[in-house]
Amino acid sequence: MSTDVIKTLKSVTPFNSLTIDVLNELIPKLKIKDYLPGDYVFKQGELSQRCLFIISHGSAEITVANEKGIEAVVGFRQQLDFFGETVVLTDLTYPASVRTKEQMTCFLLARKDLEHLINNHSDFAGFFSLILSERMRVLYEEIVTEQSFEAYSSVDTPLFSKRVSEIMSTPVLTCHPRQPIKSAVDMMLKKNISSLVVTDDNFKPLGMITEKGLLKSIVTGNITTIENYTAGDIMEHTLVTISPKSLFNQALLAVIKHQVKYLIVVDREKLVGIVTLMDLVKARNTGTLLLTSEIDNKHTIDELVVIGQQINSILYGLVAEKAAVSTSMEIMTELHDRLTRKIIMICENEMINKGRGKPPVDYAWIHMGSAGRREMTLRTDQDNAIVYANPDEQQAQKVTAYFHELAVSIVNSLERCGFAKCKGGVMASNSLWCQSLNGWRETIHEWMKKGIPENVRALTIFLDFRYIYGSSALVNKLQDIVKTIDPGSETTVMVSHLLTQDDIKFKVPLNFIGGFMTNKNGSHRGEINLKNAAAIHIVNCIRVYAVKYGIPFTSTFDRIRILSEQKIIPPDDAELVSAAYETLMMFRIRENVKKFKQGQQPDNYVNPYRLSKREQALLKDAFTAITRLQKLTSNRFSIYWLSYLS
Repeated sequence: MSTDVIKTLKSVTPFNSLTIDVLNELIPKLKIKDYLPGDYVFKQGELSQRCLFIISHGSAEITVANEKGIEAVVGFRQQLDFFGETVVLTDLTYPASVRTKEQMTCFLLARKDLEHLINNHSDFAGFFSLILSERMRVLYEEIVTEQSFEAYSSVDTPLFSKRVSEIMSTPVLTCHPRQPIKSAVDMMLKKNISSLVVTDDNFKPLGMITEKGLLKSIVTGNITTIENYTAGDIMEHTLVTISPKSLFNQALLAVIKHQVKYLIVVDREKLVGIVTLMDLVKARNTGTLLLTSEIDNKHTIDELVVIGQQINSILYGLVAEKAAVSTSMEIMTELHDRLTRKIIMICENEMINKGRGKPPVDYAWIHMGSAGRREMTLRTDQDNAIVYANPDEQQAQKVTAYFHELAVSIVNSLERCGFAKCKGGVMASNSLWCQSLNGWRETIHEWMKKGIPENVRALTIFLDFRYIYGSSALVNKLQDIVKTIDPGSETTVMVSHLLTQDDIKFKVPLNFIGGFMTNKNGSHRGEINLKNAAAIHIVNCIRVYAVKYGIPFTSTFDRIRILSEQKIIPPDDAELVSAAYETLMMFRIRENVKKFKQGQQPDNYVNPYRLSKREQALLKDAFTAITRLQKLTSNRFSIYWLSYLS
């Protein structure tokens, strides 16, 4: 009997990827069930029987009933096929009925045993990637929907489901570009408003007139007497537009990212409303959004220390209002970027006040790590660097000393504002991470050529770099240096393999029976570090692909998207990995915010046994996705080049 079962399973994909030993262990767990012709194995709308059906003999037809109950055959299953896979891994109802066409015998594989195979056999799991990702999305939405607001914030109502049309001001006062500016100013004074939108005859927005813009034009002498000018002559042409269908978080992000106080709401190129910074503040019933403008108005590090602490309240609101992980990270990254830029500007002024003068050559500040990947939440350890223009040989020593002093000042100021210093020294205050463009060129090639462990580690950090402040042209040149390294060269292939091996030697914290492997001792006994034991593996593996295939994006989500679009990673697997990363980041953000509000240090740790059963299932699915990704990465980037190095 066992021989017949194994023979059957060896003819069924993906069971044919399992070894004989694994199949022998599986046999006692299978149930055998016979069905007579015309029997229903299950009916449309019924609850899941929590098992997978594998046809040993016979056949069946898949039917779907319409609103009147009339059934139509939409498919068939025959010997060596299986069915029920879309429901077995979830608690959903069956979307169709299965009715035997002739006498049929099935092997029934229970959900827990199927999950065990998925968790422990990557090739087998790959067959169920799409189903697993769908289950993760369902569980994720259920968990986030049921999440209590009170645990994170005092916000009364979630706003992230609100549309711009619900918070915008309308109608909007406008003027025509040919209208005399004096007439436009009189209108602003009469209505007690600080701006007017300039539109053409079809109500298409062309620009804006603001009090600030008018004053600037007068002070700079661009206009002498307003009687001689029209609205079109002095209007500000740069507008940030948004659709009335956009969500609140998109409006919030646009205001922060573009550093504007007005969003022009446009539908089919016509002006329909305006959203101001104050509209967003009033809608959210808090003053925290004013931080976006307050940062620019601060002039000392002491003032920014307070602002840095207040930025956390934005994250509390995002979590409470159930914002998407990607939204939370993007908004927090923009705020931290803005804070960092202001810190740098203040430090530059301090250098001038100390008699050191302005930067002697162009330079740029770059972020790496989670900041480089635009994946910031609460303030994290610093990962930053400086690249400066190649100085004259006579000035080299002086230039190096200047930027070292500036870097130390910036790094210390960042620390005061809550960004802890990197324990590994990956900061611009370290001479290795503060170099001229030529110096960086030599360092990058050195890292790429010599695959020693410290070089591999440095590369994993550096390759996520992103421009923050200063000369963007220098950062573009830095990117060009990376691009000149041929993705197909032996050096790049070698590095890809080294980066792969550096990650896959670490396994996810699941044991062979599918249980969690937690810390055995210490202050985090019984807990799992979601960053170092899980999320980092997705970051590392996806970065390997980015290096190999020259993908310019630093965001993990963007990298996964490009890899999927280019079919470098199977789309189903890419969807699974993306869902896993979003899940892990959701848990990390949630748990860290809880600890921070309780006065504890956010540390990325979670006790999996304090999670609900659904949360545990979701976390295990995320770990399974990591194992699958590590297998895909290992298969593509073999260990051949390790022997090449020896």
